[in-house]
Formats: sequence, C-alpha cells, structure tokens
Amino acid sequence: MRELASIFEGLVLTYLLNSLWQVPLIFLAALAAARLARASGPRMEHRVWVGALALEALLPFCNLRPNDLWHRAWGLALWIIHGNSADGQTRVILGAGTAAPVALPWHTAEVLGAVAVVYVCGLLYFAGRLGWGAWRTERLRRQAMPLELLGESSMKIARLQRLFGSHGRPGGEVVHFASSPDISGPATVGVRRKTLLVPQGFLDGLSADELDALLAHELAHMARWDFAKNLLYGILALPVAYHPLLSPTRNRLAETRELVCDAMAAEAVGGRESYARFLLRLAGMLSDRSAPRVLHAIGILDANIFERRIMHLTGKKIEIGSGRRLASVAGCVLVALVTCTSALALRMDVADTSAAKANPSSINVKTDALTLVNKVQPVYPADAKKAKIQGSVVLAATIGKDGTMQALHVISGPPELQQSALDAAKQWQYKPYVLNGNPIEVKTRIKIVYSLAQ
Repeated sequence: MRELASIFEGLVLTYLLNSLWQVPLIFLAALAAARLARASGPRMEHRVWVGALALEALLPFCNLRPNDLWHRAWGLALWIIHGNSADGQTRVILGAGTAAPVALPWHTAEVLGAVAVVYVCGLLYFAGRLGWGAWRTERLRRQAMPLELLGESSMKIARLQRLFGSHGRPGGEVVHFASSPDISGPATVGVRRKTLLVPQGFLDGLSADELDALLAHELAHMARWDFAKNLLYGILALPVAYHPLLSPTRNRLAETRELVCDAMAAEAVGGRESYARFLLRLAGMLSDRSAPRVLHAIGILDANIFERRIMHLTGKKIEIGSGRRLASVAGCVLVALVTCTSALALRMDVADTSAAKANPSSINVKTDALTLVNKVQPVYPADAKKAKIQGSVVLAATIGKDGTMQALHVISGPPELQQSALDAAKQWQYKPYVLNGNPIEVKTRIKIVYSLAQ
C-alpha cells in the first residue's frame, strides 16, 4: 500500500511539474495558431482553442519520447532503403532508456510530498465546485416558471431548428422555455432537457425581430450542444484548474464560441447589421442588471467581447479562398506538432519519493544520466536474421557503485534477440554514479532496437 501511494505521489508530482511549464507553452502556441486561423473564420479559431484546452489538460500526462518514434522511423527507413539488398545488412540502434526519475535529497522529497497533497486537495476542491455549480444550475432550471411560445413564435423555432440541423423528434428537438428571477439575461441550460431561461418579463420588451434574433442565437447554442460541451470542458480542465493561464484559455474558447453562434444567428435572421443592432439594444437592456450567478449556463452575452462581436458583424465580410484556408489549417497543424514535440522532448520526471526519503542504497535514473565508458555492440543472431525477426529488447539493469553491471534481466522483446542483448549489455562499463558526493548503485532500463535490412 505504501509503495502504491509512493507511485501515485510520483505521478501527481510529474504531472504538476510538467503542467507548470507546458500550459504556458501551449497557450502561447494557441495564440499564434488562433492568429493564423482568424482569417478562416470563427469556427476554425474556436477549434484552435478547444484543441489548446485539451492539450493543456492531457499533454502533461503523456510520456511518449520523440526519440523512440525517431528510432522506429529510422528502422523503417533502413528497411525501405535496403529492402531489396542481397547481402542481408543489419543495423542495431541503441535507444534511450525509459522515462526514469531523478534522485532527490530526503528534505526535497518531504516538501514535494506536501506539494502533492496540496495539489490533490485543490483538485478535489475544483471538482466539488464544478459539481456544486452544475447542481445549482439544474436546480435553477427546475425551479423556473415554464413558458409556452405559440403561434408565430413556434413556427420560428421549427424553422430555426431545421436550419441548424437539429435532430430528434419530428420537427426537431423539443425546446423548453422558462422564466426565472435569479438570472439577469437569457441563458441556455440543460443537456437532455434543453431549456432557454429568461428573466421575468424579459420577452415582453422584445419586438418580433428581436425575439427572432434571440431565439436564433440560443437555438444555435442548443444545436451545437454548447451547454454539454461547457461541462465537458470543465471536467477535462480539472487537472490544470490551478493554473493561472487556464482562465484565459477558457475565456477565448467562450469568445470564439459566441462568434460562431453570432454568425449562425445572423445568417438565420437574414442580416448581420440587423442582428448587430439587436445585440446593442440587448446590451442596453441588461446594462443595469447584475451578472447572473449561473456558473454553467450559456448566454447570448456570455463572453466579454461585445465590441469585437459588433465589429465582426458590421465589418466587411471577406471571402477566403480554398488555398488560403488550406494554408491556414496547415500552419495551425504545424504549430501544434512543434509544440507537442517540444513539450514531450523536454518532459521531466519526478523520483519515487519514498526511495529518496529512505536514503536508499540504490535509485532509479535515466539512461542518459549515466556515462557509458565501454560499450560492446550487440551482434544480430544469424538465426534471427535468417528468420527476418526484428524488434526491441528492453532490459532492466542494476549498475554497481563501481560502474559494472551487477544484475540484468529481460523485460520484453523477441526471444530470439534477448540473449544477444544480454551478452552485449552485461559487458558494458559505466562511470560510477555519484549522489551527494558518494557513489551509489543505480537501476535503469536499456532498450536495444534491432532493425533488419532485407
């Protein structure tokens, strides 16, 4: 049990350490990608920020090493280049070891253990706050006074649902309307039971065209499942909820989401300028109201970019050619690949803190933290070569205080290649590993990649 707790502590600290610097890296990359995507329209820009949020939350979990991919790609290239050679050339590629921890002094381990506890407590707090907000929102929906839109309004709703591609029951999904004194402006809530909440008496002050614009915007949110997505983004972002740059990421995601719905609504009501005038009037109607306390509702004035929304609607619409759009997409993909590769290449790992606390006689280290002074090249077994067997052999190694191989056993790999790897690696000599001024026994993993050119 203690060992499992230590492993969990190491995983938590590794995630926290990497998220501290990877989130800013991803955010800056997203700013650049969003700038490239802006010419292609708000949908593309919105996808950039959705991808940024996902990477900020998930990339610190990933421990895939670009070197491993490079070794595999190089082996494949050798196979392709020498695929028709008659001399049966072989290449052996020595790969880096598995991601392994860095040794820590005992007092540092104690501090990091406390940091891990604080992080987990913070994670539970943010999860509880998310759940509390979702419960309050659902309670608000249940307590709201139902409204029924009949006649021409009902026909408008059906037309907008057809336009936005809503599905479900005949005539589109059933949309519910309700009024509540606890909100300041229109808001969409609910996952299975989608509901448009409005302040009490709010609809009485709208003209027919303004009601049409309001319905178009909120039904666009419903057609896109924005309320459910908003909850999903909140759950996804929980591991990095502590990070100061998560809030700007979520804000830009909300801003671009509103731009997308504005574009859908303006097209549905037949005019960008008339829809912009409605937004201006709506802002005036709500200017004297306090902000709604519904944490997860999606409202027409949800994002704090009112000026940009008006300018986007009233500005001259520029048609983007397919070539420029493709170049924009390619630029965003390139930024994402460079960012992910950099983040994975610079990834750091935290030690098993229980080992550091106990002042151990042996520790785990990375392969590249050791200096190999004598390496015997593995010999490709003739039988394996003849049978066209290739692959990677992973060895667990214990290196003594004098740098010699004290223990070695196979973790994985083709049986036909294992003995060759063992025979070579057991002859390797390392420079003694020194911790706090004293040589110490270390444990590591060695991966030997056999690539056969046929």
